[in-house]
Amino acid sequence: MHMTINDTIKLIAGSLVLLSVTLGHFVNEYFFFLTAFVGLNLLQSSFTKWCLMEKILKRVGLNEGGDSCSI
Repeated sequence: MHMTINDTIKLIAGSLVLLSVTLGHFVNEYFFFLTAFVGLNLLQSSFTKWCLMEKILKRVGLNEGGDSCSI
């Protein structure tokens, strides 16, 4: 199984959300801003069909797996 761009974006977004919630709970509540940032980026990409992470992953050479990082 090969990781596509969409799969990788979902992996990164999910990991960042879980990490930031954990850090927000145990370290400092300001880490919850990272959770909000990831959520806002996913929300805007669902409307605009543009995602910076998608552009970065294309440059790295990952295979395409969809139009945007909207889930």
